[in-house]
Amino acid sequence: MMHPIVGRGVVRRSARRLTLLAGCLVVLWALLLSACSGAQNPLPATAMSVAATATHTATPAPTPTPVPTVTSLPTATHTAISTPTPICTPTPTTTSTATATPTPTHPMMIESMREQAYPGSDIIIEQTLTPGANYDRYIASYLSEGLTIHALLTVPRGEKPASGWPVIVLNHGYIPPEEYRTAKRYVAYVDRFARNGYVVIASDYRGHGDSEGEPISGNRAPDYTVDVLNAMASAQRHPDVDPERVGMWGHSMGGGIILRAMVVSEEIKAGVIWAGTVAAYPTLLEDLDRRFEERLTLTPGGVPAWSRWREDMLQTYGSPAENPGFWEAISPLTYLEDLSGPLQLHHGTADETVPLEYSTELCTRLEEMGKPAELLLYEDDDHNISRNLSAALQRSLAFFDAHVKGAGD
Repeated sequence: MMHPIVGRGVVRRSARRLTLLAGCLVVLWALLLSACSGAQNPLPATAMSVAATATHTATPAPTPTPVPTVTSLPTATHTAISTPTPICTPTPTTTSTATATPTPTHPMMIESMREQAYPGSDIIIEQTLTPGANYDRYIASYLSEGLTIHALLTVPRGEKPASGWPVIVLNHGYIPPEEYRTAKRYVAYVDRFARNGYVVIASDYRGHGDSEGEPISGNRAPDYTVDVLNAMASAQRHPDVDPERVGMWGHSMGGGIILRAMVVSEEIKAGVIWAGTVAAYPTLLEDLDRRFEERLTLTPGGVPAWSRWREDMLQTYGSPAENPGFWEAISPLTYLEDLSGPLQLHHGTADETVPLEYSTELCTRLEEMGKPAELLLYEDDDHNISRNLSAALQRSLAFFDAHVKGAGD
């Protein structure tokens, strides 16, 4: 007979073994069911989390792909934009070629003007005016290209030099032709030279006062320069004049006429220019078109004369950028090496009509070329140098005394 205590221990151990065996059977059965069930996520939660992370990390992988494409777009666009540039370049060439043919025959060309004769004529006294302090005054006339041109003429009294009196050709600035009167403008200027031993001839230009012909402009046609050169030749014929001693004085438009005359003729000993329109044509076309358009007489069609000329010239010959050879050929600046004598330039720093830069740039060019020139500036003075008129006239006279009157000593 089994001991009761021992018997109960055996029973308990047996029961535990049976319990453990039953638990193992349950687990084994669950595993078998799980293996056969086809579950979608047999992995533990930790493994699923890693997989999800891997999937998320892999998703941005395509993102870098568009970056080169975006970066390359500006290059392609820039290339496309720059490609048409050479296509536009031939456009000016076409215009320039089309306008080159008439260039050699244009009357404004300096070379063309040099081929012409400027004989002037005998001077006819039209009217005797009230004399000056020590000189006589006349309204005279002479011929220029068959036109009768009027002028103010002064002749000194007193003992004439053996070779004759030196002469100054005085070129007035722009004055509306219908307002111009021969003996009403530039009186003080003429007087300063006349009373100091110079014959002075101040041409009205064609279309001014009682002069025949049509007015135009000193920078738009050779006409006024032609009139001035014929005035000089006519004065040289005068029995009281020394034909070898000739100077020119000019204001504003008259200054531009001087520059043209002094590269056409070799007979002008010296020039004095006050606030002259002496710039290159690209500048003149831009500046003077804007500054003078309102002051110019309207044509019958209502178009300002300067503007009409500008448009006609641009249409026929092209712009200075398109046909630089033409505009250089009609500009006296191209021929500064051939200036017939020294220049003295005067300009007020407050000039609102002709920019100061016209004179400063011309003087700089002359200095660079080694040509004799001087520039006198008048602080805060106007286009007429009215605040310093007497001083400017005295300096002009001294310059002529040195280079014109003194040329015969």
